[in-house]
Amino acid sequence: MDKYKSVFDIIGPIMIGPSSSHTAGAVAIGRVGHILAGGVPSRADVHYYDSFARTHSGHGTDYAIISGLLGFAPDDPRVPDAVGIARRQGMDLTFHEEDEPSPIDHPNTAVLDLRGPAGRVIYAACSIGGGTIEVRRINLDGCQITPPGLLPILLVEVDESEKGAGWRLERIRDLLREEGVTKQTRYEPEGPAGVAVYEFDLDNPLSTQQQKQIAGHSSRMMYID
Repeated sequence: MDKYKSVFDIIGPIMIGPSSSHTAGAVAIGRVGHILAGGVPSRADVHYYDSFARTHSGHGTDYAIISGLLGFAPDDPRVPDAVGIARRQGMDLTFHEEDEPSPIDHPNTAVLDLRGPAGRVIYAACSIGGGTIEVRRINLDGCQITPPGLLPILLVEVDESEKGAGWRLERIRDLLREEGVTKQTRYEPEGPAGVAVYEFDLDNPLSTQQQKQIAGHSSRMMYID
């Protein structure tokens, strides 16, 4: 019988926080913002709905979401101090408890309004249990993107006015073909003419090598898994 090197080989990383839905799932929600905003945001307005609005303080949801925005993993020892770390780094941070029902019809809903290195992004996500999340709405550069919810998803910006843009887009499709693309949607954001955002719904996760290859054929790539 093979021997395990450590307890982490048996049970995996240890989540910091009391709840998989309100803590581990919330870290994942914050991590989406880190990706979409292009790094750590300078400003974050976090709007809670339903169960999140009632229990976020006691369940560690605040520091969990901010941990994700800072790029921390769920087992990072800095997670409990994430709110303080973010504010010390200059993040303008506000939490809002909303009275109205969730705009995406789930009790564990957070809507994040961020200003980051890549600009402003607003997205709605929910924690559905066991640390798993769904991203159901994204406003990116004026694009109202409505993913299917379940991850992984891939967002790719392509400047279609550039020479060879059609070839690069076809190369991206070729790289994704084996990963089971269930849907592809094109969006035109507010901004430079000719720039489009393509959203790909994936059955399978992308390897690091695939991500690098796709990034090389696009103006910007955002992979959320």
